[in-house]
Amino acid sequence: MTPAALPAWARELEGRLATSLSRVVVLHFNVGDVVPLGDQYVSLRDFLRQWLGGSGPVLFYDRSRGLTFPDAALEERFRRATGFGRDGEASALVVEASGWESVVNALGGGGGAILLTPHLGCFEITAQYVARRYPITVLFSPPKLRQLEPLMRSGRDRALMKSVPPDMSGLRSMLRALHRGEAIGILPDQVPGVGEGEWEAFFGRPAYTMTLVGKLASKTGAPVVIGFAERLPRGRGFRLHAEALPAPEPGESFERCMNRAIEALVRRCPSQYLWAYNRYKVPAGAAPP
Repeated sequence: MTPAALPAWARELEGRLATSLSRVVVLHFNVGDVVPLGDQYVSLRDFLRQWLGGSGPVLFYDRSRGLTFPDAALEERFRRATGFGRDGEASALVVEASGWESVVNALGGGGGAILLTPHLGCFEITAQYVARRYPITVLFSPPKLRQLEPLMRSGRDRALMKSVPPDMSGLRSMLRALHRGEAIGILPDQVPGVGEGEWEAFFGRPAYTMTLVGKLASKTGAPVVIGFAERLPRGRGFRLHAEALPAPEPGESFERCMNRAIEALVRRCPSQYLWAYNRYKVPAGAAPP
C-alpha cells in the first residue's frame, strides 16, 4: 500500500511522527470505525497498529474496555511510570522530599492547607505523593474531549485524592475539605476565567492571575505551601520541593506575592517549566492590561 493511498489524516500523522513534530498524538474516533488498507477495510485499531505501530506504542481507550495495550510488557512499563490504576506506584518514584516538614506543619494546625503546584516539573505527581499520607482535594479542568475524562480521572483519583471541577460545586468541595482539616491542591499559574483574576506581573509581564487562592486563605485562615517535583536525570525519579508561601512585601498584593514565589521556583529549574502554556493570554471577556 502506497502512502498516497492512505487517508489524508493518516499521511499527515505519519509525517508528524517521522519528523518528530509530534511526540504524543491523541485520536478521537468511534469504536466501530474502519479504514481502507490495501484491498480491504480494517478496524481503526488494527490500522494504527499495522501502519503506524513502528512509530511508537499505540494505546487505546474506550469506556467498555478501559485502557488497552499491544503487549503486557508495555502495559507494565506504563503503569510503573504513571501509577495508572495502581495506587502509590507513581508517587513511589519520589526519591527525596526537600521541605516536606512545611506540608506536615501546615496540616498540623488542624485548619487544612492550600498546596500550590505550578506548571513546573511533574506537577501531577506532587498531589499523588501527598495523597499517600493525607487526604487531598484537587481542582481538575475537564478535557475538551469529554470522552477522555473517565480515563484522566482514573489516572488521577486515588483512595485519598479527589478531583473536583473548577466551578461552584468544586469550590464548595474545597471549602469542606479545608474545614475538615484536609489539604487542597491548586495550579496557581492556571489562567482563570474573566472576573476570577487580576493583572499582576509575572516575569516582568502582566499576567491574569487567579484570586481564588488568596480568597480561600483569607476566608479559612489555611496556610499556603508551594512546591514542585523536580525531574531527576536519567529516569532516577523525582525530588519534591516544598516551602511555605512567603508573606507579601509592604504594599504587595497576595497575587503578586504568589507570582513572585512561582518565579523563584522556576528560576531553580527553568528547563522544567511548561513554557508552552500561554500564561499571558487574555481570557474571553477580560479587559487587556
